[in-house]
Amino acid sequence: MEPSLKAVSRRCLLIAGGLASLAAGPARAATDRFTSGVQGSKILDHSALGALLETYARLAADGVVRVDYAGWAASPNDLQRLKRYLSELSRSDPLSLTRAEQFAYWANLYNALTLDVVLAAFPVRSIRDIRPSLLAAGPWRQERITVGGVRLSLDAIEHDILRRAWRDPRVHYAVNCASFSCPDLPRRAWRGAGLQSALDEAARTYVNHPRAVRFEGDALVVSSIYRWYAEDFGSSDAVVIAHLARFARPPLAARLKASRRIARTTYDWSLNAVRKAG
Repeated sequence: MEPSLKAVSRRCLLIAGGLASLAAGPARAATDRFTSGVQGSKILDHSALGALLETYARLAADGVVRVDYAGWAASPNDLQRLKRYLSELSRSDPLSLTRAEQFAYWANLYNALTLDVVLAAFPVRSIRDIRPSLLAAGPWRQERITVGGVRLSLDAIEHDILRRAWRDPRVHYAVNCASFSCPDLPRRAWRGAGLQSALDEAARTYVNHPRAVRFEGDALVVSSIYRWYAEDFGSSDAVVIAHLARFARPPLAARLKASRRIARTTYDWSLNAVRKAG
């Protein structure tokens, strides 16, 4: 996840999409079993994460889901509840789950692990300030959890498993990197049931917020996510714009359909924390 070396994890310091593959090698090979298509029939209960999100994730007046990190960090019991949830996921076999449940498993794991990383370092102004070494651009490449005997980083979960196994641009609306410009942290844990409609709704919510898509005069300005992951959203401005138009509501959809190019991209890495009153 270090920008100078590779596409950083989403939400997170993701640098050009093509750079992500440079670090693949042995780390990616270790995750092959999780992208093999093997699936079972089981369903995993994510209610523990759901209860925590319901308590601490709030839709703010600016239209962004923000997290009460201060309140969460002040509750030893809820910090341990998050740890226990992560421990449960670590002990679970994702390959025993249905295909949709596997997606929910990995997306919830990514989001819960990101929350745990931020809470351990809180207070912090940006997730990019959480660096395990001087050369790191953030916490995304550090291996933090073991699943099925494989040590995984946030980058591995996102790039080597979710993006690789599903090849669906909506992956980017499912995982949250604790930053203002990220697609929202879901206020409910992902579940296999109703997954497709939930992903579509997450895409609509993000695309229709100005941090993702807006016009400045006649200039189309979009989130840098659509550049960093151009290979997922489309190889040209026209394809990316078509993706955005698919999820945009009128009148934004009409303006997008009349657009031919993206003028510039932007991204705000400030922490998606609940703002202090006053």
